[in-house]
Amino acid sequence: MKLIKAIFGFVLLVFAFGPIQAQDHDHNDHDENFIEGIVLEKNESNADQKELPLIAANVYWLGTNVGVATDLEGHFKIKKVEGAKQLEVSYVGYKTAVYEVEEGHHIKVQLESEVMMEEVEVVHKKKSTEVSYLNPLKTENIGEKELLKGACCNLSESFETSPSVDVSFTDAVTGTRQIQMLGLSGPYTQITRENMPSIRGLTAVTGLTYVPGTWIESIQLNKGTGTVVNGFESIAGQINVELRKPEEAERVYLNLYANEGGRLEANANFAHRFKDKKWSTALLLHAKKNTVENDRNNDSFLDNPLTNQFIGINRWKYIGEKNLRAQFGVKATLIENVGGQVGFDPNKDILTDNVWGMQQKVNRLEGWAKIALVFPKTPWRSVAIQMSGVNHEQENYFGLTNYDADQKSLYANLIYQGILGNTNHGFKTGLSFQYDDYRQLLNKVNYNFVETIPGAYFEYSFNKSDKFNMVAGIRADHHNAFGAFVTPRLHMRYAISDNTVIRASGGRGQRTANVISENMGMLASNRFFNIHGDSSDKPYGLEAEVAWNYGINLNHEFQLDYRAGRIGVDFYRTNFENQIVVDLDQNPQEVHFYNLDGQSFSNSFQIQLDYELLKRVDVRLAYRWYDVKTTYDGELLNKPFVASNRAFLNVGYETRDNWKFDATLNWQGQKRIPFTGSNPVEFQLPENSPSFVQMNTQVSKGWKDQFEIYVGAENLLNFRQDNPILAASEPFGDYFDSSLIWGPVFGRNIYMGLRYRLK
Repeated sequence: MKLIKAIFGFVLLVFAFGPIQAQDHDHNDHDENFIEGIVLEKNESNADQKELPLIAANVYWLGTNVGVATDLEGHFKIKKVEGAKQLEVSYVGYKTAVYEVEEGHHIKVQLESEVMMEEVEVVHKKKSTEVSYLNPLKTENIGEKELLKGACCNLSESFETSPSVDVSFTDAVTGTRQIQMLGLSGPYTQITRENMPSIRGLTAVTGLTYVPGTWIESIQLNKGTGTVVNGFESIAGQINVELRKPEEAERVYLNLYANEGGRLEANANFAHRFKDKKWSTALLLHAKKNTVENDRNNDSFLDNPLTNQFIGINRWKYIGEKNLRAQFGVKATLIENVGGQVGFDPNKDILTDNVWGMQQKVNRLEGWAKIALVFPKTPWRSVAIQMSGVNHEQENYFGLTNYDADQKSLYANLIYQGILGNTNHGFKTGLSFQYDDYRQLLNKVNYNFVETIPGAYFEYSFNKSDKFNMVAGIRADHHNAFGAFVTPRLHMRYAISDNTVIRASGGRGQRTANVISENMGMLASNRFFNIHGDSSDKPYGLEAEVAWNYGINLNHEFQLDYRAGRIGVDFYRTNFENQIVVDLDQNPQEVHFYNLDGQSFSNSFQIQLDYELLKRVDVRLAYRWYDVKTTYDGELLNKPFVASNRAFLNVGYETRDNWKFDATLNWQGQKRIPFTGSNPVEFQLPENSPSFVQMNTQVSKGWKDQFEIYVGAENLLNFRQDNPILAASEPFGDYFDSSLIWGPVFGRNIYMGLRYRLK
């Protein structure tokens, strides 16, 4: 508690006073202890030879570390240093000047451009996925062009062309897709919407389907621990989703989609900018429906659930002429899924042994706001607050099992951004608060708990040279059940050359496991949930999950035969201090949840090549190796359903008249299947799955950046897991299990759609 109080006190002092050098000042007030001046450049191309101010130029006393940065008008004010007589003034792209300080307190410094060039035109082909070479965090920026290579109906289907993310099904009944990064399941990846916590808690797995693909402007993906500003929960990585901005989006964007399984989707985005240019708003709508019953493998179970889904967002944005920026919005999600055996009627068969069925109902309401104060004269300084609230209600029925769950959450994050002396040394600091109230009923057992987590953080960034920069952060939080804990994180970048960058990262992550909702696919079985918790007030009576993640990656850009390419290599290791072990091996009729007693780790190695093989033909080739092990009941075993080897190929071709052809080939190696040896012979599975190949393709044609049609096929080679539902003929028997999924559940799926944009 003393550490937390100390950090809170430091943060409050920063908020109260801020860094001295970042304060606005009056240039007409003279102080004998300071030197004032202005830094300018003479624009030779300007007819009137107008001198222009240089913003954020560095001004140092020569031979010292005492320095400041210029403001928006090029002014600076620096304290005198005894014995120092010369000021060194520097700015990127200009020759460094040394100015001899004589009598007087106001000086004028002119910087000369380092290189005078004739006017040139730079043409750059924007890549569908880009990696910044300046950011200490290796962040893959997945743009709309990449997302449009597939159907991308929602966020869970947006990573088919990314070798960094695996996508699989949780079970063979609900149709829920889940993601994996670094060999760890989706909840270990922090998912944010515009840098605010979004998909977490009860929706840590299912919430990916709550974000329609047509709403997404871009996705930022980084492996390993992320920034402390966004919280402490990131372990395997961070995925940030940027939605379409009301001030930038098309006035109208329509999308229609249909596939041969009977799935129909309609999306409509509307944006409006008001005449005063301060306000803008957007309305994003999504509807999905599936009423066709399909049972291609003749196991008497629907291949896909029947669905009714509606999701809508209304968001507003305000950009003031002076200091104030604000945005806020509200989102509503209504979902009903019905699945199970063919002929199941939820009106009469729920919780009976007439016909095995599944029903899921979700009612969710979210609201959020961001308010910021910016300071035009000191653009490096700002104050912002982020706030959000969630009310989530769901009802679930799986055969004779009933699972109801509610979540009420509040989140607030107060952020102050400034510099320490000059713009080479930046920082972000602030206070955060997370509140979650969970109410869960599994059959007749209540699992209710409340989490309140106040926290404080400080993050320092060093950006003095193009060669080396880093971000170092620390935060302290206090959990009402787990107590106080500290989260340190470090990210460093070093440029070996102009085209080669190496990065390293390390840090701690902590999260609370929602053991039922995160493993809801196992409710589509007759396994008994056995939670080995104590009688404490900790969630489920279990400890928090704590892990350390370390990583290193190297990226190199090259030119070969006049065409650009990039090769990336990365290695990450995750060590768990504690993990909530999901044990399917003790007994095929049970699933056990308990605190880790032994080792649990993940090693991940990936090499990826992106290259324009021929003009307008882009190729992405990748290989990935995982070593993911956990101690199950005293025995260190491979984590089930994780392939140790994966190979990936994506080829895209675009013609001058807007024809686009894309194909993705994905090979996955063997995966360990949990123990079923005590079942009757006919209900036993092998120890490992076979390797398999999946292929997705799409062809699209556009006209004048306004109208586009597309046709594609998922799982074109029609590979399917044989008998994905164990004991499907006896759904109320002891051996029924639809959660042992290692491969594709559905066969080939042909789809088509159209897009219309009005700018």
